[in-house]
Amino acid sequence: MTPEEQLDLLSRGATDVVVPDELLAKLKEGRPLRIKYGADPSAPDLHLGHSVPLGKLRRFQELGHQVIFIIGDYTGRIGDPSGRTKTRPILSEEEIKRNAATYVEQVGKILDVEQAQIVYNSQWFGQMNASELLSLASHYTVARMLERDDFALRIREGIPISILEMLYPLIQAYDSVAVEADVEIGGTDQLFNLLVGRDIMRAYGLTPQVVMTWPLLVGTDGHQKMSKSLGNYIGITEPPGAMFGKLMSIPDELMPQYYELLLEKTPNEVGQLQEVIQSGELHPRDAKADLAEAVATMYHDADAAEEARAEFDRVFAERKLPSEMPDLRLATEDLADGKMWVVELVVTTGLADSNGEARRLIRQGAVSINDEAVTDEMAQVQVATGDIVRVGKRRFARIIISDEE
Repeated sequence: MTPEEQLDLLSRGATDVVVPDELLAKLKEGRPLRIKYGADPSAPDLHLGHSVPLGKLRRFQELGHQVIFIIGDYTGRIGDPSGRTKTRPILSEEEIKRNAATYVEQVGKILDVEQAQIVYNSQWFGQMNASELLSLASHYTVARMLERDDFALRIREGIPISILEMLYPLIQAYDSVAVEADVEIGGTDQLFNLLVGRDIMRAYGLTPQVVMTWPLLVGTDGHQKMSKSLGNYIGITEPPGAMFGKLMSIPDELMPQYYELLLEKTPNEVGQLQEVIQSGELHPRDAKADLAEAVATMYHDADAAEEARAEFDRVFAERKLPSEMPDLRLATEDLADGKMWVVELVVTTGLADSNGEARRLIRQGAVSINDEAVTDEMAQVQVATGDIVRVGKRRFARIIISDEE
């Protein structure tokens, strides 16, 4: 591809490219560019929101450029303040290591990890002394730091900002110095941090990196960005059935964004799909099922995705029970005259994590036994072998009384 064609492909769907002419000039040099992306291991699982920038990294790889994936085991101890309304809790070194342990394997579902350079930023920050850190801090002003929207908002609302949080953008920026990045990519919430990287690279006598950002994938709740902490995420290592079911639960209005960001459809292709749906030729549910099957295929395989779709139709479209579900074995002595407190039953099945959660689900009408809703959280319910406990639309358990003939 010509440099101009590469620029068009690589910037497709981007919200920000700072600066396009600089990227074109780098591409015209005819060398593999060094493309940086960093992720702090604040949680053990990567989700589909992470897959958006990772997919862009893959495009760079396919064009022969060098991808540098930085696992922020050092920056993760501070916590990125981007989009936060309060200070993050500081993670321990053990938590960071545990969370980072599976990152490489998960990233391998999208990137060619054998061709990528995977590094931990503790490699250089672990060697940095106090004098070097002070030198880094001297290259940026408080006034510039307070320009970022989330810091400005917290000041207006009287919410404290720690000095440690102000250091975060500088430390992330120094990663770009350490790896001599040509390009850094991320979500739109990272724009400030990435631009600081340009300034810090200049301060260290390096050519500033080009900054590229893409929209944040909205989570399954339809309102906030996909996040493990918000519980609105779809993990890239989830089983195909769980992945398919979660994708089918997204609001219809999210489909255009998911098609564009996850399947890399062009705005024209997405527009054509919407026209077909609006004309009645394609039902929104079928369009969503096509999306779910395509995404499940990306992270598993076509057979597993097709099977997940068939199982979903069997349970929800045909209103049948899933072909497989966990069994809960109870002993007669666990019961009082064949009955059990419904809250205890839901927790014992593993369909709720606590009595409080079970009570809430029961009050919401989300709990049923043999398709009969249980709404009284104090109820003592009769149970027998073969009874099916259901919570919500996708969680089931079968009761087995182990000493019953």
